[in-house]
Amino acid sequence: MPLILALAGLLLSPAAEFVIARTLPRLGGLPSLRVRITTAAVTALLFGLLAWRFGMAAELPAFLLLALLGVQLSRIDFTFHLLPNPLVLLLLGGGLALLLASAALAPGWPEMLRALAGGLILFVGYLILGLISPGALGMGDVKLAAPLGMYLGYLGWQQVLFGGLLGFVVGGVLTVLMLRLRSAEKPAETAHGPAMVIATLGIILALN
Repeated sequence: MPLILALAGLLLSPAAEFVIARTLPRLGGLPSLRVRITTAAVTALLFGLLAWRFGMAAELPAFLLLALLGVQLSRIDFTFHLLPNPLVLLLLGGGLALLLASAALAPGWPEMLRALAGGLILFVGYLILGLISPGALGMGDVKLAAPLGMYLGYLGWQQVLFGGLLGFVVGGVLTVLMLRLRSAEKPAETAHGPAMVIATLGIILALN
């Protein structure tokens, strides 16, 4: 099962990039071959790990969608410092629909209610931080917090807390790395979206 889904991730990643390039031409078309190979490998790895984490559970498709779109959002934000609204809304709407289906099959309505609350809490928290420090967080980060909080909330309050906090820790580490890699003449601005996605997927895989 993990190997089959890893292969699916390997195939779905370039398909997603093709669709994104066609529907969002302002991003400049397909990324380079090296980037496409990297995103496909990361997506395949995440699909395999999520299959190992959830097995045949009804919520697995929802978390596979998170991995697929999370990798693409991270790629775009890292390159363009942009989190396109259509992709964030697709993650929110698609994730909500798949989690609702999972809740109906399980049934898991308490988990679904917690997911909605988790999404709202993380969104409001990021909104407050974004208004206080607009230079540190963009509105794209605030919007992305809603679907990520929803996924974390579906699993538990502990995941919401740790996922939210870890995002800033990972963001700090990435900022330090970029400062070391970039020359002194270039700005040290770093995208926060990839850190949020890394933290969310890390908590999902690490905490049961």
